Amino acid sequence: MKIEQIREKSDEELVKLQRDLQEELFNLRFQLVSRQLDNPLRIRIVRRDISRVKTIIRERQLKAEQQPRAAGEAV
Repeated sequence: MKIEQIREKSDEELVKLQRDLQEELFNLRFQLVSRQLDNPLRIRIVRRDISRVKTIIRERQLKAEQQPRAAGEAV
């Protein structure tokens, strides 16, 4: 998933996407152990997507924390 696609999503969609990706990663790991995984590279892709989503969520949290502080300084 491209970072631009992730940035377009709302906060609620990001949380849902993170949950879905975590579930997919769990299932992929389960398939890996049971030797049913067709594409082992998919694990790496999903892990990176989870990291991207978490990064965007954290960026938005930090931005939200900065805004009230900046508004308070301007007064």
